[in-house]
Amino acid sequence: MYDGPFCILSIVDNRTFKRLSYQVLSHDPTHRDIETFFRHFQAALEARGLSLKGITTDGSSLYPEPIATVFGEVPHQLCTFHVLRDVTKAVLSAVAKLRKELAATAPKLARGRPAKAAKRAARRKKRIEQKISDLFEHRYLFVQRQLTASERKTLARITRGQPQLRTLRGLMEEVYRLFDRRCRMATALAKLARLRARLRRFVRLREVLKKLFLPGLEKALVFLDETLLGATSNAVERGNRRYRKMQKTVYRVRTQRSIEVRVALDLLREQQAQSRAETTKTLHKARAA
Repeated sequence: MYDGPFCILSIVDNRTFKRLSYQVLSHDPTHRDIETFFRHFQAALEARGLSLKGITTDGSSLYPEPIATVFGEVPHQLCTFHVLRDVTKAVLSAVAKLRKELAATAPKLARGRPAKAAKRAARRKKRIEQKISDLFEHRYLFVQRQLTASERKTLARITRGQPQLRTLRGLMEEVYRLFDRRCRMATALAKLARLRARLRRFVRLREVLKKLFLPGLEKALVFLDETLLGATSNAVERGNRRYRKMQKTVYRVRTQRSIEVRVALDLLREQQAQSRAETTKTLHKARAA
């Protein structure tokens, strides 16, 4: 997580959502910084007789090489949330681009009431504007994971005459099927290969969903075979959100020392969470009695 010129590295247990280690850098991280950070963490694990069973990161290129160097052949999972976020952004941008293309095809009318000969062009312009409005209002239907029967009817109505949009929605559903925990990684990889082969036949859609051709995408499917491995990096993101809240409400002066202290206080808060919950439960029971 970045805070001005500083960068905060965090390792969080994805089972208990507790921060295990952190470091504050005064510059953008490099492979050497990540490797040093991992080596300190590995030494702490060995001192306690523990071992790393898997690691989940975002799609940054900073992690794969240091992970292989320090931890060896440990399962490495890319956060599925970040992968799906990039794909949904690309789909929504494609829908926005189509809206602009539709707007460019609308006929230009003279000012004032249309003449008798221009009424047909006016009606056509009105239909195009309504189509653009519908695509904007219901753009979420192209990226929503599950659609109801009424939503599918709405999608069929607003994509009438636009087969590329229906194809785009179908491809998005195939992307979601890749991350279904009911299948194994080998099955998901076969689905991904078929999806890539289908995309190669559509030049425009291939450019839109080019994220699906990234060589490291297979790492986003590791969690299908590793039941203990978190599919997302939500454990880290939760701590980052708490830090962002502190940024706005607790302090304004941002130095490396103050950031380290704030993260340490947050770590202490996590350690005391269980005792606080037990105290609260006891107080509620006493009040009810």
